[in-house]
Amino acid sequence: MYLQLRNPKFYVMLFFDAGLFILALWAAYLFRFEFVFTQHYAWQLRHLLLWIVPLKLFIFYVFGLYRGMWRYTSVRDFWKLAQACFVATLLMMSIILVFFRFEGFSRSVFILDGGLTFLLAGGLRMAIRTYFVSQDRVKEPDASLRPRHLRRVVIIGAGAAGEKILREILENYQLHYDVFGFVDDDHSKLGRTIHGVPVLGSVEKLPAIVEKENIEEVLLAIPSAGGEQMRRVVGICKDCAVPYKTMPGIGEIIDGRVSVKTLRDVRYEDLLGRRPVELDATGIRSYLDGKTVLITGCGGSIGSELCRQVVKYQPGALVLVDVSEANLFHIQMELQHETCFQKGHAILGHIQDRPLMTSVFEKFRPEVVFHAAAYKHVPLLEKNPWEAVTNNILGSRVVMELAVEHGVDRFVLVSTDKAVRPANVMGASKRVTELLLQSFQGNSTKFMAVRFGNVVGSSGSVVPLFRRQIEQGGPVTVTHPEVNRYFMTIPEAAQMIMQAGAMGEGGEIFILRMGTPVKIADMARDLIRLSGKEPDRDIRIVFTGLREGEKLYEELITVGEGIVPTGHEKIMVLRNYGDTILNYGKTTGNHGDTIPDSGEFGSSPLPHNFPHGIKNPARLREWLDAELSLLYDMALRHDSQAIKKKLHEIVPEYTPQDAATILE
Repeated sequence: MYLQLRNPKFYVMLFFDAGLFILALWAAYLFRFEFVFTQHYAWQLRHLLLWIVPLKLFIFYVFGLYRGMWRYTSVRDFWKLAQACFVATLLMMSIILVFFRFEGFSRSVFILDGGLTFLLAGGLRMAIRTYFVSQDRVKEPDASLRPRHLRRVVIIGAGAAGEKILREILENYQLHYDVFGFVDDDHSKLGRTIHGVPVLGSVEKLPAIVEKENIEEVLLAIPSAGGEQMRRVVGICKDCAVPYKTMPGIGEIIDGRVSVKTLRDVRYEDLLGRRPVELDATGIRSYLDGKTVLITGCGGSIGSELCRQVVKYQPGALVLVDVSEANLFHIQMELQHETCFQKGHAILGHIQDRPLMTSVFEKFRPEVVFHAAAYKHVPLLEKNPWEAVTNNILGSRVVMELAVEHGVDRFVLVSTDKAVRPANVMGASKRVTELLLQSFQGNSTKFMAVRFGNVVGSSGSVVPLFRRQIEQGGPVTVTHPEVNRYFMTIPEAAQMIMQAGAMGEGGEIFILRMGTPVKIADMARDLIRLSGKEPDRDIRIVFTGLREGEKLYEELITVGEGIVPTGHEKIMVLRNYGDTILNYGKTTGNHGDTIPDSGEFGSSPLPHNFPHGIKNPARLREWLDAELSLLYDMALRHDSQAIKKKLHEIVPEYTPQDAATILE
């Protein structure tokens, strides 16, 4: 307020507004009495102006109409102006009613005065904005900044996003774009204009428009488009043989203003077979706000995004555990300097280090644990299976036991779709981890798991690999023409983990409805096209054959797992997984028998040594203890064949691969 009072322009605006208030009331009298101005009304007008003008100035000031920069007057400012005029008119009429009972006053004069005040004050502000816009356009820019050639472009999408991008182009002389027109599938917009730029036709007509008008680039202004729609539009743009970019969503624009300079190349996330899932955050704050949260594997792709998401809910403290020094340092610095979260505690070490993890739990007393630490690279773990046992199984067991011992309220395990009928050591190790989680049910800690498909852009995923191969000129290597995977984004994965913590009551395995699985070969072709190249012409695609432990397709559900609806339409929960394990002995009385075929998932052989009649998690844990102690010994000896054989005994649907390990 002090700075505002020192601004000379503030008093200039007060002076002009006072003049407009006088003019508005005088004109209202003229219009009401048909330009016949008697001595009585002239006297009445002079006395009214003595208090009406200061009253209006005060109301305008209270509504903040003198705090804005008038060269940027917007529709919101006009709404505030209309509200101020309405309040001023009501207050004026109320004062006259109380003190004069409207005797000798015309009510219509004050209604006319309110309307004229809005028109005159709004006209002044619009005139100021028009003046500055015209000055910006005639101002001669520095020759070095002035673009030498304007690229003729077409904008796909004649909606709010398209209007914003056009306005930025028109107002920013440094941009090298000349918008020829819009294309949009909404037939009601055809033939109309936005800021003088016409809507030329539907998206299907884009190739003809590009060829006829020599269009050099296409800008996509459809940030809310779904995967199917985006695939169609990108396919049409590809046929046009011109570069194309897409406008980012508002969530990606941190300064609140859309700028053409923030246009980015189309990313593969835009081409998912579905829209990214926005999970319901209700209930998340209630179990994270003010709580101490421990995140294992915090430096990985999912773990680091989980840290970014969790701090938004203002936890009391964040305990960061990771074995990678570089990853741990980067996420700690990001939280401190970019999100200004100063309550993070970085712990460098292995989760299977029981003395270390015991000290962590004793010192920080976490109330929520997100367990994202795991080795996940399938071929590497096939050749180094002892690390899958030591890190994925033993490490998880240590963290789960300490969670129970120290009264953790909620424990969320990050699992994988590769745990369903696993064909590799990595999937089998995660399936054993799910069994461990089920064996800890019945304690004060609520255990739940989340099964993921492939996470786009995460470390070790195919997208970064394909991008590097494309940058190097190819070839792009795909294992098999028919291999397909479910995909989700990194933010979706982190949100899913937090949502599971809010929804879980103990024992659930949550999975996300991820639409239609995507062929990896199609993904490779799309990424090549998004890079401005043509598959098999500019960049070759080479099929190398399935790697050790790799399946053509992944599943999210296995035998005996019933789907139960949740409060979110995109989230499914499997509640019968533990029952399936605990009821192994109820099928028949013979070792090695199978669970009856479900008709959808096939059959699952029983472990030859699984004890019959187990009906509680404690008995399951006893059996697992005996089996896993043998498995740990095998891992210490680096006996890969024995490890795979024992994993098959614990997870009978796992079929070990015959490939030699790194030490054989």
